[in-house]
Amino acid sequence: MTLIPTIDEGACSAHGDCVAIAPGVFALEETAVVIGEGSDEELIAAAESCPALAITLTDADTGAVVFP
Repeated sequence: MTLIPTIDEGACSAHGDCVAIAPGVFALEETAVVIGEGSDEELIAAAESCPALAITLTDADTGAVVFP
């Protein structure tokens, strides 16, 4: 499966947990932003670490939301 991360800018509080876990995928500006690609495992760990649940992971093949 290939996951696509998106950030809900309205929910993101810029805690930076996602950047700490996946610095090649996320960066902090006013909110977190997606800057690259990562493994599914890395994306899941980053999404699960977000205290605001601002990261949505979507299956690239099916369009199904995998997280949250």
